[in-house]
Amino acid sequence: MGKPQAQQFDADNMHETLYRMPEQIKEAIEIGENAPIFRQTSVSNRYAMFGLGGSAIGADLLRSYAAVSEGGSHLNISVHRSYEAPSWLDSDTNVVVSSYSGETEETLAAFEEARKRTMRMVAITTGGTLHKRCITYGVPVINIPPGYQPRCALAFSFFPLLTVLGRYGAFDAKAVRANSRGVNEILRELEAVRDLYASKQAKNPALALAKAIQPTIPVVYSSSSRMDAVNLRWRGQIQENAKQLCFGNFLPEMNHNEINGWQHPKTLANKFHVIMLRDVDDHPRVKLRFDALKDIIKGSVEGITIVEGKGKSLLSRMFTSIYLADWTSYHLALLNKEDPSPVPVIQSLKARLAKARQ
Repeated sequence: MGKPQAQQFDADNMHETLYRMPEQIKEAIEIGENAPIFRQTSVSNRYAMFGLGGSAIGADLLRSYAAVSEGGSHLNISVHRSYEAPSWLDSDTNVVVSSYSGETEETLAAFEEARKRTMRMVAITTGGTLHKRCITYGVPVINIPPGYQPRCALAFSFFPLLTVLGRYGAFDAKAVRANSRGVNEILRELEAVRDLYASKQAKNPALALAKAIQPTIPVVYSSSSRMDAVNLRWRGQIQENAKQLCFGNFLPEMNHNEINGWQHPKTLANKFHVIMLRDVDDHPRVKLRFDALKDIIKGSVEGITIVEGKGKSLLSRMFTSIYLADWTSYHLALLNKEDPSPVPVIQSLKARLAKARQ
């Protein structure tokens, strides 16, 4: 008898990492409570956050959450995935540089530009070149634990930052309390479902969704607010963990162009499975658009799945949806007979780029 599937294809035990997400969140909050913050005493509401891949998604989620949250909507947060710092970045801009390994070449290049324009900087990393440069230039570092795939360290890229911004005064006292309640709700919701999500039971919604989308190309739709960063997480997890193509877009924008494209080629449209990420607080017109979109495309696509996060708080609804995405992509990887942890194609690209520098 061969090894169980989870052991055969999960050499780095991502199963355990996903299962321990609630513990990671608790540890991440503690890191944020004890981490250094921006050294300036005057609070600025403009933030430029730099990162790529799994190191950037925490900033994306923070931007998306703050934009629609009472006590956070005044924050002007932008996320940058490039070698350059934006031209408008100045001495009043708070900069967060996130690189799990500390070796992301795009982020290191942006760091060098940003440090020449502002002293309002904080880095999130496990070490590497970024940590060394921060020590050299006196930039505070939020040290997070090594040993994870960057995408599996989401708790450590989001919650310390949320906590630090609360301590810095970016979120007012009322919002900080609301954030804390949201975190507690996340923990309750994740602990309630993790045994089911981790199982091979037929009633496991993550496994069922993985089976449904395996023979298809998933397409993830969400509103352009609230669940937009969650949308990116869904796509990234399916692409990296399951090594499977996945695309997506946002409402209402896709209603003005992409919706028309579901007509042709007629022989290919039924190879897609649409995942709709909906939220109870979506704009009323967006809710109507989701309903109409479902009716319009249901005869063309292989299937449509509606996903709604759980909980009263937006934080909880975001992270319960993410937790379903993480487990769905994990089970999909095993169905595809792929190890969810390694990303050999990305590593090959990085090796080629490194060779070109020599």
